[in-house]
Amino acid sequence: MTLFTLLLVLAAERLFKLGEHWQLDHRMEVLFRRIKHYSMFRTLLMTALAMLVTFLILRALYGLFFNVPLLVVWILLGVLCIGAGKVRLHYHAYLKAAARNDAHAHTAMANELTLIHGVPPGCDEREFLRELQNALVWINFRFYLAPMFWFIVGASWGPVLLVGYASLRAWQYWLARYKTPNERQQSGIDAILHLLDWVPVRLAGVVYALVGHGEKALPAWFASLGDRHTSQYQVLTRLAQFSLAREPHTDKVETPKAAVSMAKKTSLVLMVLVALLTIYGTLI
Repeated sequence: MTLFTLLLVLAAERLFKLGEHWQLDHRMEVLFRRIKHYSMFRTLLMTALAMLVTFLILRALYGLFFNVPLLVVWILLGVLCIGAGKVRLHYHAYLKAAARNDAHAHTAMANELTLIHGVPPGCDEREFLRELQNALVWINFRFYLAPMFWFIVGASWGPVLLVGYASLRAWQYWLARYKTPNERQQSGIDAILHLLDWVPVRLAGVVYALVGHGEKALPAWFASLGDRHTSQYQVLTRLAQFSLAREPHTDKVETPKAAVSMAKKTSLVLMVLVALLTIYGTLI
């Protein structure tokens, strides 16, 4: 059921998930606004409660009406948790602004896209576009590859892990947008996601290494296997840049498009692997 659900979720995401209405991140903002004190314990407790509610719903629906309601809930949770939603709108708005040389608008949209890790101060145009590429690679990982990973490895209870991960992602983005760096650090969200992203980043990284310049990327990927301190963002984007080395880094439109195209190829490779594992009975 994993492959079937993923295909339906990705199809639905492309067809009508064009804003924040079908985004778990948006739905959880009501809860986030009620939190006044920040700590890792509160972050973990909030995530555990979200996973518990999901588990109880799935458990209650198991076996009812040939599991049709259960399948519907799987798809609904997948649509809520997988996909960039409003962030995708920011990307298209950036392309339109850059195409008409609207500096103010395209800078504003670029700031939205680089919200989590930002852009180093004082960088030139080429460095700025490279950082924008990195941000788009990371957005694809955060909203597509990593949620799909937890959905797949969770097997029958994949939606539980998916909701847990999406809740943490939503919390991180909300803190980055509305709270201070100190409050974000107190929440422990970056440390938690650093641990959770370790395996999926390496899996996504090896795909980038294989579809790009393997002679340079593969040694870097092997070195990352023993690296516990470098941020997952830096690990993944460093490997992605090997794949993007031959792409333009001077055009405000083509540079981000190259990163998105490479990210889509990586997602496609993941779907092919899921299909093969399903055919051979490894996944259900």
